[in-house]
Amino acid sequence: MENLALIDSFSEFKDDKLIDRVTLMAILEDVFRNALKKKYGSDDNFDIIINPDKGDMEIWRNRVVVADGEVEDPNQEISLSEARKIEPDFEVGEDVSEEVKLIQLGRRAILALRQNLISKIHEHDNTNLYKQFKELIGDIYTAEVHHVRPKAVILVDDEGNEIVLPKEKQIPSDFFRKGDNVRGIIENVELKGNKPQIIMSRTSEKFLEKLFEQEIPEVFDGLITIKKVVRIPGEKAKVAVDSYDDRIDPVGACVGMKGSRIHGIVRELGNENIDVINYTSNTQLYITRALSPAKVSSIKIDEEARRAEVFLKLEEVSKAIGRGGHNIKLAGLLTGYELDVIREGNLEEDEDVELTEFSDEIEDWIIQEFAKIGLDTARSVLNQDVADLVRRTDLEEETILEVVRILKEEFED
Repeated sequence: MENLALIDSFSEFKDDKLIDRVTLMAILEDVFRNALKKKYGSDDNFDIIINPDKGDMEIWRNRVVVADGEVEDPNQEISLSEARKIEPDFEVGEDVSEEVKLIQLGRRAILALRQNLISKIHEHDNTNLYKQFKELIGDIYTAEVHHVRPKAVILVDDEGNEIVLPKEKQIPSDFFRKGDNVRGIIENVELKGNKPQIIMSRTSEKFLEKLFEQEIPEVFDGLITIKKVVRIPGEKAKVAVDSYDDRIDPVGACVGMKGSRIHGIVRELGNENIDVINYTSNTQLYITRALSPAKVSSIKIDEEARRAEVFLKLEEVSKAIGRGGHNIKLAGLLTGYELDVIREGNLEEDEDVELTEFSDEIEDWIIQEFAKIGLDTARSVLNQDVADLVRRTDLEEETILEVVRILKEEFED
């Protein structure tokens, strides 16, 4: 009867962990055999009968009867006189089966046995968890914020599984509180020791692609294909889309009336600016579309070097480059070409001067602020409205007015 309490406690694992009967029996037998090996040196001659559903278990040791005084291996052999204490009619050479009670293993062995069982069940759970989330890599997943740490946010799903959202996988504008629901994609599952670590990402291009699938029925149904996604998380993204059905406008379907369809995606990504463009195999047209909202005058392509010279009117240059150079960088990533901007202009515009030529009068960090928004010549700055420059840069109005004065003097001279 002393087996019952122990087996009852083992059965709790079956209910708590939802382990199937066959798996639990295999784990239990493995644990008991390890305990028998430690106690008797070998488990080869033991039969273990387990019924976790009923809460009972039997261990039987099989030995051969030998003459008194000839026992060489007490685990494999039993003397005739000892055997006859079990059954009086045993003879030398016969097999004896004797039940082993758990108490005979000793209290410490039983405690160790329980710890071993817990370890084995956790190992089983971790293996299943690893396999489960391996199959979810690349899929959107939702979990609740459990703990916010400096380098990561720890999430917990409905099953109590822990998911890690590292700082570098968060959008810069992300801010989470305990209890918030967070969406991202399962990016990777790593084994840390025997425990799987599930990594979520909100900065991956795949996350944006999956959001399109969730929010836009035509993408989900396969009527619209996403050809490529590039993004600078939290800042800007470009998505190339295509449709094999001429009746469908892929860009219009993705954006929706007045941006109604894409608005939810933009909000999810911290107001990331998303450009949706029509994919085409025509390289020149593809580059032109990728540089939107800028209007390209002409393009000269070097296929071998995967470079393209893009000719633009002066007023289009800043649009092509974009704030912080984001637009031209993403256009290059989307098309797979390194893009060089070539300015077009009249004679007066050709008499332009690089801002770096004014480094004696204008500090380098100020020149860099203008370069961030695509303004790297004197005329490109002078052609801008001062109020607009204040809004687009981190410069004070007084500083900008002083720069404008210095630049104007150059052309007046």
